[in-house]
Amino acid sequence: MIAENLARVRAQIAEAAARCGRCAEEVTLIAVSKTHGPEEVREAFAAGQVLFGENRVQEARAKAPLLPGELRWHLIGHLQSNKIRQALGVFERIQSVDTVELARDVNRVAGELGLFPKVFLEVNVAGEGSKFGFRPEALRAGMEELLSLDRVTVDGLMTIPPYASEPGDSRRYFAALRELRDGLAREFGAPLPELSMGMSGDFAVAVEEGATFVRVGTALFGERVGKTWKPS
Repeated sequence: MIAENLARVRAQIAEAAARCGRCAEEVTLIAVSKTHGPEEVREAFAAGQVLFGENRVQEARAKAPLLPGELRWHLIGHLQSNKIRQALGVFERIQSVDTVELARDVNRVAGELGLFPKVFLEVNVAGEGSKFGFRPEALRAGMEELLSLDRVTVDGLMTIPPYASEPGDSRRYFAALRELRDGLAREFGAPLPELSMGMSGDFAVAVEEGATFVRVGTALFGERVGKTWKPS
């Protein structure tokens, strides 16, 4: 089933890209494997999926050693400062840098470890009080410092829009992130090539609005209800 789901999601990405004159190769699929066990991840890998997203550092650290070394991992959930050192040992990208202070801490720890991590800046485009992320105006105010960090490379923005029953309802938030990225790129002379936006219910709309990464879990692995994988 996972192989079939993967083929269907990839086809939907290609169709959405074609509708807006883009190439499917411009969009990278992240299989969101949180709460799913190594067997399911291994099945997705056997079907050709290499990049996986996890929300919790602890879960990824426990899961990754049980799986082929070719797998690549992105952190897509909130990162606590005391987990930075552990996260940098597992993830090739942190997509959830949501404050200037966290970026400074990542930069400091990366220096101690001799690493040069790439990160995305998480933006709370809707201004929801229940979610992490920069408000657009706060991001603009901190952008000069963020781009000046000597170990961290900021190469994109990420967002999680408000829940919507209809995929089209997310479009304005995806468009807002793209427009924010374009404005920051012009103002600060930074390319910021990546946009991580869109999940199982709305990834096709996100592709139409310029997503370069989409984060898909349920459409690949099924519902997470009752699933709480823990290492044995």
